[in-house]
Amino acid sequence: MEQFIHLISEMAPYLLLGFFLAGLMHAFIPSNFYGKYLSANNFRSVVNAAIFGIPLPLCSCGVIPTAMSLRKEGASKGAVVSFLIATPQTGIDSIIATYGLMGLPFAIIRPIAALVTAIFGGAAVRDRKADSVVQDTEKEALDKASHKHHHETERGKSFGQRLLSALEYAFITMMEDIGKWLIIGLLVAALITIFVPTEWFAIFKGNTFASMFLVLCIAIPMYICATGSIPIAVALMMKGLTPGAALVLLMAGPACNIASMLVVQKSLGTRTLVSYLLSIIIGAILFGCAVDYLQFHGMVDFLGQLSMSDVCCVENVGWFDYLCTAILALLLINALLLNRLRGKKEHCCCEAEHQEKKCCEGESCCCNDSARSLSRYRIDGMSCNHCRTAVEKAISELQGVESVSVDLQTGIAEVKGGIEAGSVIRAVESLGYDCKSLE
Repeated sequence: MEQFIHLISEMAPYLLLGFFLAGLMHAFIPSNFYGKYLSANNFRSVVNAAIFGIPLPLCSCGVIPTAMSLRKEGASKGAVVSFLIATPQTGIDSIIATYGLMGLPFAIIRPIAALVTAIFGGAAVRDRKADSVVQDTEKEALDKASHKHHHETERGKSFGQRLLSALEYAFITMMEDIGKWLIIGLLVAALITIFVPTEWFAIFKGNTFASMFLVLCIAIPMYICATGSIPIAVALMMKGLTPGAALVLLMAGPACNIASMLVVQKSLGTRTLVSYLLSIIIGAILFGCAVDYLQFHGMVDFLGQLSMSDVCCVENVGWFDYLCTAILALLLINALLLNRLRGKKEHCCCEAEHQEKKCCEGESCCCNDSARSLSRYRIDGMSCNHCRTAVEKAISELQGVESVSVDLQTGIAEVKGGIEAGSVIRAVESLGYDCKSLE
């Protein structure tokens, strides 16, 4: 238990700061800011995508619909792949948390590694024949809808409203998305520290390639967010794995998993998937080797930077750390428990839906006129609020849609308006999800 308390207390102040900065980015940077710099089919758009993606707080599942939306808005294939590689590896929140738990050298090299591997991967798939450009009529319609939506949304918002939006995104939406994985990462790290004997990793001491191969086999198929991977990497380093192997976990773990690989293959093709994976694997190994070289030759002491080097000394944690831990715990409880309970309340599917007026199960909606224009769809593959938001945006931009509501827990989308089912299904599937009508 001491290990868990120590870990979360060390990370809590940096996590809260990182979440807040991520919320400010979300609220004050226009959504169309990124797309307009990524549409050119050239090397610059690949670099721009990597630079834009590094600070964004998107996990490996949430980055998929965002990247597919950029693709629909005209981003080149190389830019999309660069964005897919760079974004989930870092994020402003995880960079700050890395500094808090692993020290400045890791906090510096982590975004640099993400930048280089993203540029390499994007350049490898950059299409010189410009087949990455969507049809002009479709792109024009999407751009108009996107700009109209953005201007209508932002024009009426004051500074105070944007600040509230930043706080809501940081401490509710982001907490819902990565809170569970953060807790899992902390628990796994504590369990490794307590129950895994150091002798188990003795064979890997000083053996860079064996350590990296072990980590790659574990990290690539599983899901772990950029922030949740930090305590696990620290625990493995304390048990004897090399700093380079820890960096491989920090890069490969968040950057890919089985779900994201399937979506990339489906949306961008098998060749793009191969380039995507090779870029992450080769980049992680090369940077891992560089880190171990620096460590072994005494140029940088990565191990000496760890906050867990005196892992049992919980007394080193001060009152401010405990206060931040308490605040973080309350925010996690609110996001992971209370919000989910509130979300399970049934609402009427008509105009009174926000008044919590229930409809009888198995019967038609209590507002028959509204029910006639309401269609329902099952969407598979969503796993976070970024997924839900991307789906709602894609459907809402279709002509004839009056309103749309997507339930992340059930995967059910309710669409109001005169819209063909095929149009909704195509819009959702363009983001990489499976969709079918329930009518």
